[in-house]
Amino acid sequence: MHYAAAALPAPVHDVAASPSSSCTSISRQQSPEESTEALIPGLSHDLAFYCLFRLPLASQAVARLVSKSWLVSLSSREYFQGRRGLGFTEQWLCVLAFHKSSGKIQWQAFDPLRQKWHLLPAMPCKGRVCPPGFGCASIADQGVLFVCGGMQTDMDCPMDSVLKYEMRKNRWTVAGNMSTPRSFFASGMIDGRIYAAGGNSADRYLSSAEVYDPVMDLWRPVASMGTNMARYDAAVLDGKLYVTEGWSWPFLYSPRGQIYDPKADRWENMRLGMREGWTGLSVVLDGHLFIISDLEDSVKLKVYDTGTDSWRCVSGSAMPPNMVKPFSVNTLNGKLLVVARSLHVAIGKVTHTTASPGGAHDMTSVAATTTTSVEWHSVAAPHCLADFVPSNSQVLHGWFDGGMEIGDSI
Repeated sequence: MHYAAAALPAPVHDVAASPSSSCTSISRQQSPEESTEALIPGLSHDLAFYCLFRLPLASQAVARLVSKSWLVSLSSREYFQGRRGLGFTEQWLCVLAFHKSSGKIQWQAFDPLRQKWHLLPAMPCKGRVCPPGFGCASIADQGVLFVCGGMQTDMDCPMDSVLKYEMRKNRWTVAGNMSTPRSFFASGMIDGRIYAAGGNSADRYLSSAEVYDPVMDLWRPVASMGTNMARYDAAVLDGKLYVTEGWSWPFLYSPRGQIYDPKADRWENMRLGMREGWTGLSVVLDGHLFIISDLEDSVKLKVYDTGTDSWRCVSGSAMPPNMVKPFSVNTLNGKLLVVARSLHVAIGKVTHTTASPGGAHDMTSVAATTTTSVEWHSVAAPHCLADFVPSNSQVLHGWFDGGMEIGDSI
């Protein structure tokens, strides 16, 4: 049992992507490096290439060390496109964590299928940073992760930098700077674009907002919020960005909340019940907005009821006892994933049941009610992660290559 990072060579080159999605139509031109070396002796190049599609993501780091031809093939765009087209997908949860004593930050990737953790390459930060100050977003089906803005703790200075991680290339690069340096801001991915709003500047709260186009690598301003506001939490629901500042001591004023509609480029006020009951980290699953409430003595899952503008508790099993705040929450494969201190993981299966006084076959009654329940089971993290605390989590699809700087399986 060990946990050591296996440093892998960088991809040699990219091969032009093929739009084909069937194994019979996938073919590729060999590079000069591969022309004298068979991928699998005795098999045609195309058939051998198809065989490589079936390698599990967690095995590909080792597979890239087999030969130079395997390294080049597993690093190519065509391999990425082929696995995607054939549906060989694996979803991993990437968690931004920091050491509670030293402040050291790192991204860890959780493989829910094998319930193992893997270490991603170090994020190239300048100086000491405050992990909760970042705005993170991902294009999950492309395996691309963005870390935006944030704050340098040495100078208490907001940043405008943007870092981009690509699973296929297993490396970080620098993307276009934000229009405004900001930290602790709301962010969310809508229709392939990253929206950032509010947050802290050097000496004030911000009301400005902006949007990033990953294809053009450019930020541009959008409509400003109606008020200066730093993020407590944010969520994307029905194509809109929801932002709340949360309650603050001494709880004399109702928290503010704003909703941004990118199609209309307009902000509107959040409903009273939604913003007053938004007391934890949010996550959207199957069109329902949930929060892991952090104001109660015990951890509770709540779901928002649009019809009554209220939050109701979700029934079912209690959160596993090893789940200790602070949390990070996301969804993966149709389930809730909560990451706690020491990077323990709770996986929740949510069930919605509709009942009516008229019987099981009468769902037209106005008195029909929906009950939501959850069943949790936990996955304990290895002891080497005991001192790490989660700050953010993003889902990435891993059908590309196994070419991350993956730690050995635990």
